Amino acid sequence: MDAAALLSLPYVDEHTTVVAADAEVVWGALGEVLDRSFGGGRAAAYARLVGCADRTASGPRPLGEGSTIPGFRVASAVPGAELVLIGRHHFSTYALRFRLDEAGPARTRLRAETRARFSGPAGALYGRLLMTTGGHALGVRHLLTAVRRAGDTAGTRRRER
Repeated sequence: MDAAALLSLPYVDEHTTVVAADAEVVWGALGEVLDRSFGGGRAAAYARLVGCADRTASGPRPLGEGSTIPGFRVASAVPGAELVLIGRHHFSTYALRFRLDEAGPARTRLRAETRARFSGPAGALYGRLLMTTGGHALGVRHLLTAVRRAGDTAGTRRRER
């Protein structure tokens, strides 16, 4: 999926947090959190259950183009700036785009934008359940909170050196 295809997917939502660290630190924290969140057996089991195209991880660091984590393939990785994860399964085609922007001295704004197309009647039901239960928003906010905590801690350690 290229950038044009990504942008052709319907916009779902965007969540934002500010991390007390520079973009390099936040990028590292994002990779660690994605490894922890999607690298385990539960994510792989869910990916198999819904028929994800990418069901396994291709390595410990999912931030290189073409690498995979359960449910996602890295479509684009610009260290310290942008990470685009794409995926598809029986019910949808989706993208999760992380953007990192300077938010002040040693502060980075991390945005997570979701786009998705839910296919057919089963996909429409799946999408409705995912969005109306708040499950999607809760999951994305959880990811961002974990990145913020890891980045804040790493940023503090770096500044203390």
